[in-house]
Amino acid sequence: MTRRVAAVFAHPDDDTYSIAGSMALHRDDAEVLVILATSGEAGQIADPSLATPENLAEVREAEDRASWREVGAPVVHHFLRYPDGGLASVPREELVGRIEALLRDADPELVVTFGPEGVTGHEDHVRVGGAATEAFHRARSADGWGFARLLYASIPQSTMERWGELLRERGMEPPDPTQPFQPRGVPDERFGVRVDCSSQYERKLEALRRHRTQGEMQDVPFDLWPTLLGEEDFVQAWPERSPADPVLRDVFEGLPVPDRR
Repeated sequence: MTRRVAAVFAHPDDDTYSIAGSMALHRDDAEVLVILATSGEAGQIADPSLATPENLAEVREAEDRASWREVGAPVVHHFLRYPDGGLASVPREELVGRIEALLRDADPELVVTFGPEGVTGHEDHVRVGGAATEAFHRARSADGWGFARLLYASIPQSTMERWGELLRERGMEPPDPTQPFQPRGVPDERFGVRVDCSSQYERKLEALRRHRTQGEMQDVPFDLWPTLLGEEDFVQAWPERSPADPVLRDVFEGLPVPDRR
């Protein structure tokens, strides 16, 4: 039976970093709805032959579609095409309403988005995560089957600390979470799902490489790529979990198999 997942993020490549490995594990039994609030037109252009500032949004949408072809799971994209870097100026009710309508149409069991820290503190990340959370709860209250779990793609504090150690061993400075657009850790006890997707490392890496304009991973030592991409971690935002609950090893673990006959 096919599972349904909705991934609600701010920019093309947010979705790839957050859930590509988990979805590669389920490429034969899951359908993915990808909702991206912007088309990433304020992003970098790593190679001038790939895009111009005028067409970067169009190019990045195509890159995201290409990345999901590498993942292998069937996907439907919705680009809301709000200004990149400008989600704070979008009326909240409008943003929530558009996301809610798409979620209701898709009726997913699982919704994945950003948590309050937005992984890097990016204002667009924080804004879309808050809007997706509200849309999830609105849709859930009116739904008869789906919306069984809401997850936040986040980074455990222990992972941040280990990452810092690995970089220092190579003579590099670790990320500074007090600075803009730098990763932030979340206390480990808040995580309800930690997925070992190391078996899908090559798929996730190739999916990231499809975001060619962004020069993904270019600042990360090559030998650390498997470490960075081999696990995906999620705070379970709903239903509320107890710290004593076991940490799940798959995004669908413990969810009933849907019967949509």
